Amino acid sequence: MVSKRIVRAAMVLTFGGALGAVAFATAPSGVLSGTVAARGSFVDPVDIKFKVDGGSNEVIHVNGARETVMQEIVLAPNGSTGWHSHPGPVVVVIKSGTMTFYDHTCVVRTYRAGEAFVDSGQGHVHIARNLDQAQNLTLWATYFDVPPGGAFRLDAPDPGTCSF
Repeated sequence: MVSKRIVRAAMVLTFGGALGAVAFATAPSGVLSGTVAARGSFVDPVDIKFKVDGGSNEVIHVNGARETVMQEIVLAPNGSTGWHSHPGPVVVVIKSGTMTFYDHTCVVRTYRAGEAFVDSGQGHVHIARNLDQAQNLTLWATYFDVPPGGAFRLDAPDPGTCSF
């Protein structure tokens, strides 16, 4: 039989760790809207594979993709998404403005209106910023392999690699 003291200690560690992670998460700023346009479950079994030839030939593979979510996000001048990741890959299209994208090692990529890219998701932490002083940034994101009814954005702590 497990003692009450051990159960209490386990609860403190479990809930304390969860609260600690939330306390260090970075909040988005300047998000004017984040409208979810559609959400749906795949009717047939679907495997998704992206091959991104950005020098590393990254292959993103999802077996048995679950839900897909489509969202339009508008960031005000100087706004940011906060550090976060996604459960699965995300296809992003820049509708208007310019997005500055930082990965967890502070590698920077800039995307402009009419450009698209694939975010690998699957725990890769990043932040997107609108460094423009006057224009909103509008992007469309299609999230793949979202848990049914679950989150398509997972807040993350600042990895401490970038100095903004």
